Amino acid sequence: MQTSIQKWGNSQAVRLPKPLLDAVSLGENDRVELSVENDCIIIRPASNRHRTLKERLADYHGHYECSEWDTGGPEGNEAW
Repeated sequence: MQTSIQKWGNSQAVRLPKPLLDAVSLGENDRVELSVENDCIIIRPASNRHRTLKERLADYHGHYECSEWDTGGPEGNEAW
């Protein structure tokens, strides 16, 4: 199957033929993940599994220190 890349607003889009989507059980509004491997664009169904906080923080290797910050003075009739 061949298709073309077309302008869609300020982006580019590729129309995916229905038989191709049916073959991988994807449909309209399904979430997908995009990646590049060996000069190919890969489209995979997005993982719907909720990641735990531990899983989300596993890739974080920086340093974070909590602190207060000034958000400015009142802008309207707020009671301070």
